[in-house]
Amino acid sequence: MNSRDRLQAALDHRQPDRVPVDFGATFVTGMHVSVVHRLRQRLLGEPDHRVKVIEPYQMLGEIDDRLREALGIDVIGALGRRSIFGTEAKDWKPFTTFDGTPCLLPGQMNLTPAPDGGWYMYPEGDTSVGPSGHMPEGAYFFDAVIRQDPIDEDHLDPADNTEEFGLLSEEDLAYYREKKTWFEARREYGAILVIPGTAFGDIALVPAPWLKHPKGIRDVAEWYMITKARPDYVRQVFERQCEVALQNVETLINLFGDTIQVALITGTDFGTQRGPFISTQAYRELFQPFHRRINELIHRRTAWKTFIHSCGSVYQFLPAFIEAGFDVLNPVQCSALDMEPRRLKREFGRDLVFWGGGVDTQQTIARGTPEQVYQEVRERIAIFNEGGGYVFNAIHNIQGNTPIENVEALFKALRDSARG
Repeated sequence: MNSRDRLQAALDHRQPDRVPVDFGATFVTGMHVSVVHRLRQRLLGEPDHRVKVIEPYQMLGEIDDRLREALGIDVIGALGRRSIFGTEAKDWKPFTTFDGTPCLLPGQMNLTPAPDGGWYMYPEGDTSVGPSGHMPEGAYFFDAVIRQDPIDEDHLDPADNTEEFGLLSEEDLAYYREKKTWFEARREYGAILVIPGTAFGDIALVPAPWLKHPKGIRDVAEWYMITKARPDYVRQVFERQCEVALQNVETLINLFGDTIQVALITGTDFGTQRGPFISTQAYRELFQPFHRRINELIHRRTAWKTFIHSCGSVYQFLPAFIEAGFDVLNPVQCSALDMEPRRLKREFGRDLVFWGGGVDTQQTIARGTPEQVYQEVRERIAIFNEGGGYVFNAIHNIQGNTPIENVEALFKALRDSARG
């Protein structure tokens, strides 16, 4: 099997020749730029190479063709044209992270010193407006800066929370045409596309760090409260968002066709470490109808599988996710309540492809020994890959402070697993 065949077998719940591997194809399956830099030093002997930061909010590093081949990665992907800060991946300029990693930032990343010694970032890099992102001194990634205008409860307007959702522009279409050409030049790899504007209520996007003057409900706490206090308002926001999203999905289907195998629909988190954020009834009433509409369109028009990312304890939601039409679950946070790997595979392995769950990024790979990482990776592959239906990835992005020896142990476990 080549990588594309391997991924397709997993998506079809058939046993592949070895588990397919994804690192770097999406904004939730990547590696911090510091880790990518150290991997290049170890594997490729490139101490002076500067890795591009392809997702600046989380400071994820690019895994290019050369490193992908060296690591045995099977999946490639495309993010949106603009980052969460509204920057484009071009006009690269040098930068050094707090841990001393040399890298390249998009040219629009205009950082200014923050009072705590960290960095401020601005929407579209425009320093004439207030900052929308903050990286504290010594940190590895940005937090959103909340910019909330006074809320007039009696005059809430759903249009204020949907100003960022519009039909794909000519610049967007040119970008996606280039991405299609890029995918076709790498046809032997599995392919995933991040679909824009289909993540309903994603708390990372609610503050809209790319907008210079966001209106509506933009405070994280206020948003969580309004989903309970004013569900009709949120439903109107989602309805407007969905109508635009459906048109954009049609456009992307017509453009990409069978070049794509998987569509990443949403990164909205519904779980905490110890249980759900909301009730399953609330999910079914407020979120599921819109997820279903997006998934039904994709499944009617394509052979693409649809991908939902939700951190935390989402065991209680899995039947509802399946009802909504999702095919793939990520990041499979096995450390959360009720997320025991064997139970997940036994109860939902016929309906869901598990994409992730390969190693705990909070504890094992971050704080464990290489031996512990190796054993956990081998165990998770043995559980999830039986009969297919599994794509290997860590539980969310590998963070910048991860010991490089532990990352090497992960890839050694993958190689040894492939050998049997």
